[in-house]
Amino acid sequence: MRHIERHRTAHIGWLRAAVLGANDGLISTASLIVGVAAAGTARAAILVAGVAGLVAGAMSMAAGEYVSVSSQADTEAADLDRERREIAADPDAERAELAAIYESRGLAPDLAHEVATQLMARDAIGAHAREELGLSELTTARPLQAALSSAASFAAGAALPVLVSAFVPASYLTQAVIGTALVLLIALGALAARVGGASLTRGALRVAFWGALAMAASALIGRVFGTIVS
Repeated sequence: MRHIERHRTAHIGWLRAAVLGANDGLISTASLIVGVAAAGTARAAILVAGVAGLVAGAMSMAAGEYVSVSSQADTEAADLDRERREIAADPDAERAELAAIYESRGLAPDLAHEVATQLMARDAIGAHAREELGLSELTTARPLQAALSSAASFAAGAALPVLVSAFVPASYLTQAVIGTALVLLIALGALAARVGGASLTRGALRVAFWGALAMAASALIGRVFGTIVS
């Protein structure tokens, strides 16, 4: 019977992107809405600001992630092309290099050489990509997937304060946006900590702290500039 181990590190990549996008969308949009509301702006203008912040933020996240991951993909492709050329030009030297890696990890020289020989016979570039470059299916850069995921997670996080500002009575709008944003931030922080095996309390509180700080700063700026303009 095959034993399959599941490790939390397998979730780190997608979890980091999802939590980062949702937190960014929630904090930035909630802070924007709170700041505009603190300036004494009408509900229609607050909604316009919130929706504009959602769309602009999601597109910015998508563009930034696409450019960043595309650069990573270009670097990976260049490294793989160089490895292919080196394997074609001098396979013995590349085999010795691979064997040296296994020796450094504790294999006996003869066994390390045998492992390197068999792996290169099966998939030379794959073996060197994994062992020398640290590349695998889990770490391969996917620009479009990263861009879409970041945009979607940002929009999901930003949607809550926009919906709250659309349906909550105007007299309670600021308090409702702050309260719901903090609750969701605590939930997101705890979820990320749970999947990552960290402390739920620490994960929840640190996210909530920075979110509260951002909203407080935005409210202060909105109040000050709203007073000056009016």
